[in-house]
Amino acid sequence: MTIDFLATDPPTEAVPPASTPAVTFTSAGATLLGVLHVPAGPGPHPVVVLLHGFPGNERNFDLAQALRRAGYASLVFHYRGSWGVAGSWSWGNVLADARTVVAAVREPDFAQAHRLDPGRLGVVGHSTGGFAALMTAAVDPAVRAVASVTAFDFGTAAGLSRADPAVRAAYVAAFDEELLPLRDTSGEALVTEMEAAGDAWRLAGLASRLVDRPVLLVGAGRDPVTPAEVHHRPLVEAYRAAGLHRLEERELPTDHALSDHRIALAVAVRDFLDRWL
Repeated sequence: MTIDFLATDPPTEAVPPASTPAVTFTSAGATLLGVLHVPAGPGPHPVVVLLHGFPGNERNFDLAQALRRAGYASLVFHYRGSWGVAGSWSWGNVLADARTVVAAVREPDFAQAHRLDPGRLGVVGHSTGGFAALMTAAVDPAVRAVASVTAFDFGTAAGLSRADPAVRAAYVAAFDEELLPLRDTSGEALVTEMEAAGDAWRLAGLASRLVDRPVLLVGAGRDPVTPAEVHHRPLVEAYRAAGLHRLEERELPTDHALSDHRIALAVAVRDFLDRWL
């Protein structure tokens, strides 16, 4: 019998039952806080690391719960300097923390304790997390599949910022508005870091390292934060031109957080992961 993962809980008699343990990881001396959503049953279960964006108002817990019902162990965690976690927030720390956690869930002791299959690992990210998901997959071949949702292309944004002082000022102001849950940063510092990285953070440049990997790119047609015509469509075109033969793409008529397309997002991500994990 096929269970509707969006509307039906798994059988309660499954052993062991589903669980939601709090977990921690150490990154550059800071303790990162996470929540792991473990499916019912003995496993080992495929595992998906969910990477939230800036500052993390949308943390995709609904997606984590849906993926658990679909049979995936799903992890949500906070980066350094965010939401009470020690350390400083920076784009570089986001990337380092993502790499650290994606490696840590594959450690034998962690995987055994939580009934995980480290050989079936996916990474899914939203906004800044979408950027981090693609960057992480590009340097970690153990990531079997990667999905990026309304990704912020920092390399593209850096070029726009350097070219136009008005655009730069707008980025500084926009970043400044989101600092309340973050530590030790500023809009000016974040724009400066982005500009310093420049083309090294341009997502199109990852194509050669993702050419044989399943990649899902989800854009949003009503997105004022990462407009599809700037951040999504050019990336899709670049990856197609580079020959990513496992590339999948969706553009949904919604906003940056996919506020009215959360079920569509869950279905798209689940179907993608089912094909490759």
